[in-house]
Amino acid sequence: MHFDWSTFALQTVNFAILVWLLHRFLYKPVLGLVDARRAEIEKQFAEVHEAEAHVEAERAAVAAERNGIAGERAAAIKDAIARAEQEAASRREQADREAAELLADARKGLNHERARALTEAQREALDLGAQIAGRLLAQVPMVLRAEAWIERIEHYLADLPTAQVDALRRQLANGVALKVVTAAALPADVIELWSARLRRSFGSDIAVEYGVDAGLIAGAELHFPNAILRFSWQTALDAMRAEIEANGNAH
Repeated sequence: MHFDWSTFALQTVNFAILVWLLHRFLYKPVLGLVDARRAEIEKQFAEVHEAEAHVEAERAAVAAERNGIAGERAAAIKDAIARAEQEAASRREQADREAAELLADARKGLNHERARALTEAQREALDLGAQIAGRLLAQVPMVLRAEAWIERIEHYLADLPTAQVDALRRQLANGVALKVVTAAALPADVIELWSARLRRSFGSDIAVEYGVDAGLIAGAELHFPNAILRFSWQTALDAMRAEIEANGNAH
């Protein structure tokens, strides 16, 4: 078999030209198209990944916003509950204070009414007792009553310091009369007896006058120009009434 080197060389040249033509006009454009397509696909993938990332970010933002809203709602509800509880507690405290004030006022009013009723009862009892005592005393002979009164006066004067007795005696100088006021008129013999006993206390030369004041109920008063010595039931009753009034006002 005969091998033709010229033919082989020509075919080789033709193959090389073909390869060059294919590489230049077919393979290289195809590779460019492939590369462009790949780049397009990769770009689309990148856009898809970016869109997915954006969606995930939006979803995360929405979830965070929902969580924030839920947290704010829970906080608002909790704050509202706390304010409601505080307001309810404040109203309960105010109601308790008002109830305590009403109860205190009621007790105060009750105590005041009780004290007023007690004072009135004591006052009436005192007046009734004075009336009963006056009626019983009226049944005692005047001589005995007068003796009891003059003895009380003498005991009082005997217990006074000498300086006070001298001061009373000086008020009766120069004919100034000692006025004796009794609840009932004294008989003449009792007046004579009283005058003698009073002169033993204040001096034998003093003048003595007598008067009547039924308001004294019982007992007597010695009226000096600048002083009054009271030995009547009226004085004792007035002191008792004043004490009753003071106790009533204290309550």
